[in-house]
Amino acid sequence: MPKYLIERDIPGIQEMTSRDLQAISLKSRNILEELGPQIQWLQSYVMNNKLFCVYVAPGPEMIKEHASRGKFPVNHINEVKVIIDATSADGYIFDKHN
Repeated sequence: MPKYLIERDIPGIQEMTSRDLQAISLKSRNILEELGPQIQWLQSYVMNNKLFCVYVAPGPEMIKEHASRGKFPVNHINEVKVIIDATSADGYIFDKHN
């Protein structure tokens, strides 16, 4: 299943309290449960008025549906083509085409 990196502009997100972030997370998770197991939220990163989220989904349409239901902004949806990390130096590279 494809993996996606979603960029969301959310002014002030870096100043949100833990309780605010928990509420957003709960809302997101509830919508994911409604949509079914084919879409999964793996993790998100908060920085400089942006939220970068990593999802697994059959396609960008489902990510847009999740965002629409939750009224979450979606500025960019990028499909991850290859994943590299420190182990890639040893030949471990995830490529969805191999």
